[in-house]
Amino acid sequence: MKLAGVEIRTIAMPLVAPFRTSFGTSTEREALILRAVTPDGEGWGECVAMSDPLYSSEYIPAAADVLRRFLIPALGGVERLDATAVAPALEPFKGHRMAKAALEMAVLDAELRARGVSFARELGAVHDRVPCGVSVGIMDSIEDLVEAVGGYLDDGYVRIKLKIEPGWDIEPVRAIRETYGDDVLLQVDANTAYTRADAAHLARLDPYDLLLIEQPLDEEDVLGHADLVRALRTPVCLDESIVSARSAADAIRLGACDVVNIKPGRVGGYLEARRIHDLCAAHGIPVWCGGMLETGLGRAANVALAALPGFTLPGDTSASDRYYRTDVTAPFVLSDGHLTVPDGPGLGVEPVPELLDAVTTDTEWISL
Repeated sequence: MKLAGVEIRTIAMPLVAPFRTSFGTSTEREALILRAVTPDGEGWGECVAMSDPLYSSEYIPAAADVLRRFLIPALGGVERLDATAVAPALEPFKGHRMAKAALEMAVLDAELRARGVSFARELGAVHDRVPCGVSVGIMDSIEDLVEAVGGYLDDGYVRIKLKIEPGWDIEPVRAIRETYGDDVLLQVDANTAYTRADAAHLARLDPYDLLLIEQPLDEEDVLGHADLVRALRTPVCLDESIVSARSAADAIRLGACDVVNIKPGRVGGYLEARRIHDLCAAHGIPVWCGGMLETGLGRAANVALAALPGFTLPGDTSASDRYYRTDVTAPFVLSDGHLTVPDGPGLGVEPVPELLDAVTTDTEWISL
């Protein structure tokens, strides 16, 4: 392919309810949607950077700037462009993995649409539907949490993830176990909220038979996580610490994780995500697909990724209505605790123009 240009569209979608984590509370999801245009058609990408640099150092205005000034122009010089050529062309620019991932996703979607091949088939999916978990934010009271979890279980979600932080950890987990029993698949996510000094406190979660505790320590504290693996019975999962296949290999070698959460945006794209999947499978490390409040575009790609054989734990691939009353694509609907993997060319979904326009706050065209 030859890239003719890329449209950068900023959108803002209100959430159905505030979503609180250890690093902040969100009431709407701002995101970048990319439309890559080639002589053979177009493809869509979604940047999962957030409005503020809280989950990671990346944030929306910075992602838009690096795409505009550096990343998109770099692809303009690639004569025979396909998705495998994106990462090498962007390698001179340090960091900005979420922006790079969005651009790779758009190019890959355009390429696969032109070839008539689905994301799932290209990535190596072996399932036509995937089990879905749900992420439950920090709430004002235990009573509110218990009620919310009950609603998600009634909806059919097969796994519950509780966001935790110091002061909101043992009691919420105890309440969910006492209310809904030991058969509920339950895990917790700290988003780096703890330190090495909290190991004994986190060990108090061991009796509750959790699937895992996700990213308890700072993203750079890989050795601290290795110590924690030895101190806890609860499996330790890395999220923010895993930014590439190389970092995953280092973490596995150091014994710093029992499980890995793969977020394509965080690691630079779906091709790198597949490499991490393959690496973890070779070392017997279970993986699951994390979520970043994606629209239907990112959700379609994540569901395709989660259908690979190594994804043995339910991911955060929730239905569209978990976060949005109206998605920009046809909604993903939960059925018997699962989402169907799209099988059409490329992502298998595309934005509904009037829905996308309704949430668009800014549009910019970068011609090549």
